[in-house]
Amino acid sequence: MILAIPSPLGVALGIATAAAYGTTAAASSWLGRPSMQWLLGLAWMLHACALGVGLVGGDPRFGFAPALSVTAWLVLTVYAIESRMYPQLKVRRVLAALGAAAVLLAVLFPGTPLHVSASPWLPLHLALGIASYGLFAAAVVHAWLMTRAEKQIRLAAEPQGGVPLLTMERLTFRFVTAGFVLLSATLLAGLLFSETLYGASARAWKWDHKTVFSVLAWLSFAVLLIGRARFGWRGRTARRVLYAGSALLLLAYVGSRFVLEVVLARATP
Repeated sequence: MILAIPSPLGVALGIATAAAYGTTAAASSWLGRPSMQWLLGLAWMLHACALGVGLVGGDPRFGFAPALSVTAWLVLTVYAIESRMYPQLKVRRVLAALGAAAVLLAVLFPGTPLHVSASPWLPLHLALGIASYGLFAAAVVHAWLMTRAEKQIRLAAEPQGGVPLLTMERLTFRFVTAGFVLLSATLLAGLLFSETLYGASARAWKWDHKTVFSVLAWLSFAVLLIGRARFGWRGRTARRVLYAGSALLLLAYVGSRFVLEVVLARATP
């Protein structure tokens, strides 16, 4: 996203954040719940500081790894709020491992500076897109938890003591709906205000890989929400459409930027 700056302080905070996340993931099997919450909270705070340092210092940058880092932080923020209401949620180890990986990637690939002709409104446009990433990522995590709970029920692996499936399903679709609204706003802003956001040299609308995958993802989520409202889609069918739409959305920005920054080694924003 726009937050990763390759400064010594940013790198140090990134490494400290990854270490805190890694310790949380590695120690989850023998630490008690209060200690785990404290460690994960410390990692979350360090992560926020790393993002904040990038935000207030130097030129704004844009890249696939910082986008993943911000997405991971948003998902952990959602988890921190939900765990207060639903203490039965047990995904700390998985989220901590994902957070460590995302932060390390952001340290290694901090992105490229935004073009000098870009509008001051561009960071807001990008923030809307990354926020939709975070909401859909939270929806995917909830869908995975539903799959795991259903499997445990079928195998009678452990007593049913987690969040009820209907509650989990309702939360999943709330995240999908909110993410769809933000994704729609992001696409609409890109369609109507491309030249304003990216500078006079930008074309009003171009069907590149990012645009095609974004539109396909938007259509997938629209179909999912219509299917849910009209036909009562739920369970495996709904999850498959959610996973497909999320994969397309991941390819839209993170995938295309990864190819540009890492495979092709191009520095264009």
